[in-house]
Amino acid sequence: MYKVILIDDEPLARQLISAHLQSHTGFDIVAECGDGFEGFKAIQLHEPDLVFLDIQMPRLNGFEMLELLEHMPSVIFTTAFDEYALKAFEAHAIDYLLKPVIKERFDKAVEKWQQMAPVKHTGDVAPLLENNIYEGYQHRVVVKDNGLIRIIPAQDIHYIEADDDYVRIVSKGGTYLKKSTLSHIEQSLDPQHFVRVHRSFLVPVNQLMRIEPYEKESHIALLHCGAKVTVSKTGMSKLKGLLGW
Repeated sequence: MYKVILIDDEPLARQLISAHLQSHTGFDIVAECGDGFEGFKAIQLHEPDLVFLDIQMPRLNGFEMLELLEHMPSVIFTTAFDEYALKAFEAHAIDYLLKPVIKERFDKAVEKWQQMAPVKHTGDVAPLLENNIYEGYQHRVVVKDNGLIRIIPAQDIHYIEADDDYVRIVSKGGTYLKKSTLSHIEQSLDPQHFVRVHRSFLVPVNQLMRIEPYEKESHIALLHCGAKVTVSKTGMSKLKGLLGW
């Protein structure tokens, strides 16, 4: 019996998926969730074989929820916004279904998953999300912190530093580790406000207090939070272009 979780803030949308699934044998809906927080907890608890996931939800959206997972479940997206599924997840999602989900299209998605089911998506989620930046920029970063989910507003970030397979986010509320790459975080945040000043540092422009020369072709940026970060030659060029120096 395959375990299934439905995650959508619209009860009617969940009911429709549940009704469509009744014609397929061997599936057991183990949880229905109304937002990403509930969905994250349910996935951790039940370790489902398949997840039907909405993207636009309150509190925590589908993309943010996936970034919190250590292992990627098989996902079929259900969304009213075709640009999200088509542009962002076409390469890695099992399938996407546009609302209202019609039965024929639903059946094809389930059949597609069943053909792929022997190949479990139990690996690290980070590589799958690496190039999946949906339309627009994020105004917050979501991290796991000792079992808690913390939402860090972009305006509260002091700087972000690469740390092996993680990034260290230094913010007004504290310092947190997130399993991701600096490149992925850089792509998700507004380049008018965040600059990659070094291969290891991403800095908000409003944190820059002054920049001083340091060794050959490099500089040191002094931030309002009191930290100092290295600015490479390439990073200095980016700053000059953005700030019109």
